[in-house]
Amino acid sequence: MNKRRNWFITGISSGLGKAITEAAIKSGDFVIGTFRNQNQVDIFNAEHEGKAFSVRLDVTNKEEIHSAFELIKSKFNHIDILVNNAGSGFAGAIEETSDYEARRIFDINFFGVLDITRKFLPMMRKQKSGHIIQISSQAGIKATAGFGIYNASKFALEGFSEALAQELSPLGIKVSIIEPGPYRTSFAGTSFGLAEKVIEEYNQTSGVFKKGIKSIDGKQEGDPLKAAEAIIELINSGKINLRLPLGKIAVKSISAKIESLQNDLESNKEIAEKAVY
Repeated sequence: MNKRRNWFITGISSGLGKAITEAAIKSGDFVIGTFRNQNQVDIFNAEHEGKAFSVRLDVTNKEEIHSAFELIKSKFNHIDILVNNAGSGFAGAIEETSDYEARRIFDINFFGVLDITRKFLPMMRKQKSGHIIQISSQAGIKATAGFGIYNASKFALEGFSEALAQELSPLGIKVSIIEPGPYRTSFAGTSFGLAEKVIEEYNQTSGVFKKGIKSIDGKQEGDPLKAAEAIIELINSGKINLRLPLGKIAVKSISAKIESLQNDLESNKEIAEKAVY
């Protein structure tokens, strides 16, 4: 019989986080998850006694991250799989986006993930094992007008995670970056923010995107449970691939970015190679 693994998953109230939690519990593993609401914590713990446990945590709050980690360390001693899932969506042209709005998205999607990852690394180094799952997005590879600040936060997540994977490889710790396309979660609904400022000149670019993303809420192609099953399949497979795109749209979008990069490289190769001395 396989050993029961301990998961720590941020943002399990809905969407992909909830789906991963349900799939992991179903597989026989134990999940420690996070909610931002204490009432949700209490209900979850009452319903999942012996199978899962939850704590209240805002990923932008360093004190709460520290308190949650200390509780987990004392109560469970080790974490086998860390899933940085909590995140937030945002749309608006770059010029429309305020400093507060941009920093808020980075606090959640980048700095929160960075803080939690660094908090758990000493534990995993001591264990000489662990698997870090970073929930990124197809938007962490390919940018879209109106999505630039969100793109930037996920590009940053991808960059530090790619370097982290190289740093941790000799230590027995794996890193996987998950890049979902559109899934039927609350991402395009209650979890999604729009720039407060609106500049009419961007109506044909970012404006089109803002309208489009709100219109697809609940109609996306992806089933979160299928995504969760794919993530568990990746973990169980033992594969060391760094990235896992999820969904046909993600595969198409990332393929388009690779083609664009290749075209730019070939088009400018002569100029590039001359610019050395």
